[in-house]
Amino acid sequence: MDFKQLEIFAVLVEELHFARTAKRCHMTASAVTRSIQRLEGEVGRQLLLRSNRSVELTQAGISFAEYARDCLEKWRLLQAEMALEADTVSGRLKVYGSVTASYSVLSKILPSFRQAYSDVEIMLHTGDQANAVERVLSGQDDMAIAAMPEHLTDSIAFKTLTFSPLRFIMPAEPGPIVEKIEHLEQTRQALNPSLLPMIVAEQGLARNRLDAYMKEHGLKLNIYASVSGHEAIISMVALGFGIGLVPEIVIHHSPLQDKICVMEDMPELQAFQIGVCVLKQRLALPVVKAFWDLASDIEF
Repeated sequence: MDFKQLEIFAVLVEELHFARTAKRCHMTASAVTRSIQRLEGEVGRQLLLRSNRSVELTQAGISFAEYARDCLEKWRLLQAEMALEADTVSGRLKVYGSVTASYSVLSKILPSFRQAYSDVEIMLHTGDQANAVERVLSGQDDMAIAAMPEHLTDSIAFKTLTFSPLRFIMPAEPGPIVEKIEHLEQTRQALNPSLLPMIVAEQGLARNRLDAYMKEHGLKLNIYASVSGHEAIISMVALGFGIGLVPEIVIHHSPLQDKICVMEDMPELQAFQIGVCVLKQRLALPVVKAFWDLASDIEF
């Protein structure tokens, strides 16, 4: 077996989907299938259970996935040592962030990084920011732009780049939600998240802080919908389905910012501390260290 086969298998373990794996690896699905079949032949065990609808790891596949991750990590560290000897920065850098992080943070870092390190291949993965730290911990990505969690494990290094307050938002257009808010204001009732239907994040720091506030004040959330990602919250609020809680930085970079407005006289929750996070051991990789150092010099 070779490292290319291990890389394909590692991606398939993440995706559990041949077409998505093929897209990420810039291959055809049939080529991915052949690579996995060759790998299973060399290992001598079935690594995957396949059906028309799903892909699952066998017990042997679970054990081999751990071996593959360890082997690839050691190979990358060896490449890093050789790169240091050659005094060059090259290779592949996998970065994760939300769509908003791409617009607001990475858009300021990547142009300078590309200019300074043109031999580096950048792989940018986007998704829910709530998954950012976990993707770094699992080794799926080298680095992530994330909100600093309440508790960081000792294996993670976090560098703060900027801050963003959390804001409650409402629809800008007239409708049932706006009418309800106006009625509460006219009757001098103090606004709080229990009085209106809310669009909330399924998971993540903002949801945790909202839940903690509600518990502290003996209130219960009136949830209209749970969604993945702050951008989806803005979309639902803009459509008039409820109010939401999102970082201010997401509002400023949303194409729907004219469809929502920030609510006044609402609880003030702890702001997001936004930065770059990485496994401490991966800072030994020149390409990772270069990104880490360059991010510190950018003004936000």
